[in-house]
Amino acid sequence: MFVVIAGGGRTGAQLAHYLINEDHKVHVVENRKDVLSRIHKELPTEIIFEGNPLDPTVLEQAGIREAQVFAATLTADEANLAMCYFVREIFHTPRTIARVNNPRDGWLFDEKFHVDVAVNQAEILSRLIQEEMSLGDMMTLLHLRKGKYSVVEEKIPPNAKAVGVAIMDMKLPENCVIAAIIRQGEVVVPRGITTFEVDDEVIAVTDKEGAQQLSVLFSPPSRSSN
Repeated sequence: MFVVIAGGGRTGAQLAHYLINEDHKVHVVENRKDVLSRIHKELPTEIIFEGNPLDPTVLEQAGIREAQVFAATLTADEANLAMCYFVREIFHTPRTIARVNNPRDGWLFDEKFHVDVAVNQAEILSRLIQEEMSLGDMMTLLHLRKGKYSVVEEKIPPNAKAVGVAIMDMKLPENCVIAAIIRQGEVVVPRGITTFEVDDEVIAVTDKEGAQQLSVLFSPPSRSSN
């Protein structure tokens, strides 16, 4: 994957570092002298393109026409919105990602400005807090399909409702699938007749509704009864 990043500040530089470590092609566009001085020490010089990220000519030199993803990580929301808009309109970049600096501006970051993904830290933290509070000890391992589905894991404690119950008798929602059970260090392939035991580590692929139902079934009676 080829990603062009507008802005070499802390966010842009760290994003570039992660992507490089995953063997993706990355170009960073930056014009602030202090930032350039720093990122030339942190990132490979050949991926850094010096110039104003808002200048279409500079972006074209950075290879925006060939990029699959454009990430706007500047500290001004209006700049990030403007860049996402014109890289889609002028260069037809398939995917755009924009950093939201002021949470109050978050509502602007949508299809009107050709923003495919808005990274709003306040919103992300809020969702994580709600998720942790609603799912108890259940751990979210991975989000799928833009967060609609998740891979979750939970260890079954003594006296949980699910202990001794077969999977086919749990009446789980359609969008909830038990993917694996780790029992005494061994992986058990779940089948309809498989029953849950105390200390089973259950891995499931589910939506929000299914995760909440699993949390009730896998929790001690004192929690599930609340």
